[in-house]
Amino acid sequence: MIKTENLTFKYHSEQTEDILKDINIGVADGEFVAVLGHNGSGKSTLAKHFNAILLPKGGSVAVGGIDTRDEHRLYDIRRMVGMVFQNPDNQIVATIVEEDVAFAPENLGVPSPEIRRLVDWALETVGMSDYKRHAPHLLSGGQKQRIAIAGVLAMKPKCIVLDEPTAMLDPIGRREVVATLKRLNKEEGITIVLITHNMDEATVADRVIVMNDGGVVMDAPPRQVFSDVERIKSYGLDVPQVTELMYALRREGIDVPADVLTVEEAMEALSEVSH
Repeated sequence: MIKTENLTFKYHSEQTEDILKDINIGVADGEFVAVLGHNGSGKSTLAKHFNAILLPKGGSVAVGGIDTRDEHRLYDIRRMVGMVFQNPDNQIVATIVEEDVAFAPENLGVPSPEIRRLVDWALETVGMSDYKRHAPHLLSGGQKQRIAIAGVLAMKPKCIVLDEPTAMLDPIGRREVVATLKRLNKEEGITIVLITHNMDEATVADRVIVMNDGGVVMDAPPRQVFSDVERIKSYGLDVPQVTELMYALRREGIDVPADVLTVEEAMEALSEVSH
């Protein structure tokens, strides 16, 4: 779906150091990938390369086999990869929910009957059908973000890239959005690339890519990445709370697994220790 080869980038030619440095990664069709990194690590800059908002200064990015620098194929790339940003208010353009979701397919010239079907499907998919006649500004943060996702879904993309979509949300809103992403990935087969600061969100991904100082420093399943607690912390990041607990217990000499990611796994591990 997405492939970068020796990707480098800097915003201004006078910058002495690249923002992205020799990035070589691939995202497979139907995969759920989380990208982690502290502020300034380059993860948002990388995300903007995935649907040609930014273009490489060196190396290349291909989406569905199309080089993002091929300006004649920009429409195809944008149809294939949709972007959802941190603040849903910046993506919502209409005063009625269903009109907002219809905005993108209308601009793509989709026939009206098909737009109606796409809007209904997108709202149902994100669990917002009951709100189609509502005003977006009256919705909660999590609901607004799901409307923003529905607006991208209505273009029928094969991949959705989300740049810290839960950063401005409360815990309930975060859970709503992450549950929606899991469902889109597992039930609809949509490729998900999630840029996030939240370690617990990253645990639901198939793969975690960790960025530091413009480069990829880790790329592995979440269980493998988060079990290396000291290395993760060396990049200025945390690990999921239950993983941190297991790490602390192991340092005290208690024999528990290092690769625990969920509360349920932690409870099972602790019950075995108590026996």
